[in-house]
Formats: sequence, structure tokens, C-alpha cells
Amino acid sequence: MHQIRYIMVGGFLGAGKTTTLARLAKHYMDHGLNVGIVTNDQADDLVDTNMLRSLGFDVGEVAGACFCCNFDELMSTVQQISQQKRPDIILAEPVGSCTDLVATVIQPIKKLFDADFVIAPYAVILKPSHGRRVLRNEAGTGFSPKAAYILKKQIEEADLVLINRADELTDAQSEELEALIHQHIPERPVLKISAKTGQGFDALTEWLAQDGDFGRRILDIDYDTYAEGEAELGWLNSSVRVISETEFELDQLLLDIVGRLKNALAEQSAEAAHLKTIGLWEGFFGVANLVSSENAAELSLASNCRVKAVDVIVNARVACDPKLLEKLVTEQVTAAGAAVFGKVEFRRTQSFKPGRPVPTHRVEAPISDGRSSD
Repeated sequence: MHQIRYIMVGGFLGAGKTTTLARLAKHYMDHGLNVGIVTNDQADDLVDTNMLRSLGFDVGEVAGACFCCNFDELMSTVQQISQQKRPDIILAEPVGSCTDLVATVIQPIKKLFDADFVIAPYAVILKPSHGRRVLRNEAGTGFSPKAAYILKKQIEEADLVLINRADELTDAQSEELEALIHQHIPERPVLKISAKTGQGFDALTEWLAQDGDFGRRILDIDYDTYAEGEAELGWLNSSVRVISETEFELDQLLLDIVGRLKNALAEQSAEAAHLKTIGLWEGFFGVANLVSSENAAELSLASNCRVKAVDVIVNARVACDPKLLEKLVTEQVTAAGAAVFGKVEFRRTQSFKPGRPVPTHRVEAPISDGRSSD
């Protein structure tokens, strides 16, 4: 019987999940395997979905709630992908502000769909900038203790912790992060990777190919703290069209949007968990992003094109009131459009605080699948 290998990669907002999944998908496809990807967000107009589809991957999206609160939609989306092209592997990217995914996603899959899936080790990515500050228990991390609680719980339930952006870390920084992880969760495997360059991905794919009784670390979690931590994040998805009478560089526009937003948020002392923007026009696309206040805006995917019009999607996850976030995004996108002598048309904007997570299922004790693991 054909079984799908279910690979879910978690991690806090801006950790590098989408870039990691894209690199994994390409690896598996290069080895002749059929791959489906499922993205997830609290709202639609998701940069990640548009980017992955633009790269040519088969992508389904679960929008409007996290996987745990929309479990049936997750399974329905996997089924739709399976009907179109029977996948060997499903790569799933949960919302970056979610945790308790072993008890509410992996274990329910084992309980209800055991014959259809093989569960791979659950890997969780740690973003160095926020991870270092949170695991040090520093004051002024940009997030409240309740939001930091989510990041800590995410790595606590992992089978494997991935330190991303290893290519940007000194040996001392890398060693400190690994030590901080082991202080929080002793003896948990840690792998250093770079989703951008591919460093560490041979070891990662070897890890994910293992068979075993994975995804069984069920958290002792306070849902009140979890819900309050999520609710402290402002969430915005906005779709915009920029039209100019003269050609402009698409990549520069995207970088300008993110750079302006970084500066505007800094003035408000509002920490960005993640900012992403994608520009799409007639087969061209580019992506710019910001992963924390410590980092510069960066062009993660270059379009290398000039255009007179472009559809832009902005996703912002920031520790601030969503009304303030919407105001800042409107002002700064409009200013970036004016800088290329463009007219900016806001087509749709959703800004809100995530609601309390109410899982469809929650398994209280791990279900054994009969395989051995650590």
C-alpha cells in the first residue's frame, strides 16, 4: 500500500520554514519523488504560497486558522493534492505562532490516518536573532514573556532542532545557541543549517528519511498563556497594485517597502517577527523580507526585471496593535510607490490579532506506531 511520508517543519515566525521547504521539495523532486506542499496562515493572501507556486511547486493552502484548529481542512487539502498527483511526500508548514502541534496534528494523523502516512521526524527551526534573546531570557527581546513562551514550547516538542542561518554565524555564536538549546531541552539533537545556501541539508534529509516512532513529545502547555502570547502579535496581509507611467526596478521597490517598514516599526518600538513582500507580474516575481529588527531588509529572491505595474502582497507579523500595523503599512507602501512615481491601489487588507487556539483534536498520550525511535 502506498503511504505518504508526512514531513512537517515548524518554527517561529521568520525562522526560514518556507525557504527550507522549497529546498527540500527540490531535493526530493530531483530524486524522482512526487512532492506536495501545504502552507498555513491565519488569513489568505499568503506570500509563501505565491512564492512556492511561482517556483513551480504543487501547493495547497490552509487559510483562516492554524493546522491544529483546522485539522479537517489540512486533511482535505492533502487529499486534493493526492487526487491531482499521488505524492510520495507531503511537506507541511504550520503557522509560525503555533505550538502544541505534536498533540494536535501529528498524533491525530497517527490515530485517524495511520494507514495512509508515515510520520517523519518533526523538525523545528530556530531563528538565531530571536532565539538567542529569548533563550537567554533577556529583557527587551521585542516580545512579551507570553510570546516568548510560544517559541520555547515549539523547540520543546521537536524531534530535531535546526539552527538556521548557520552561514551567517560565527563559531562562538553557533556554539552559544546550541548550548542555550541544550540548557532548555537537554540531549535533543541539534543540526546547523542554512536554508539559503544548503549547508547542512545532506544531514537534514538523512534525518528526515529515518523511520521511527517520531512526533510523540506531547507538551505540558498552558493554553491561556499560549493564547495571550499569540494575541499580542498584530497580523496583516495586504494585496496592492502599483502602476507607474515609467519603468521601475521591481526588486528595489520590494526592498524599499520592507526597509521603510523596518524604520517605521523601530520608531514605534514594535518588533517584527517577520515581514515579507512578493511582487508578481507576467511571469516575473521577486521576494524581499525582514526577519528581525537586528537584521537588514534583504532580497531573498530577485526578479531582476523592470516593470510599469506589479501586484504586491505584504505579510507582516509584528508585536503591536494591528490597527497601528495597518496604518504603518499603508503609509510606507504608499511612500515606496510614490518613490517610483507610481499610483498605489490597495485591493484588500486584513489586519487582526489571532484568536484563541481551539484544536479540532488533542491527543493526551502518544500513540505508538510500532516503530522504534529515541
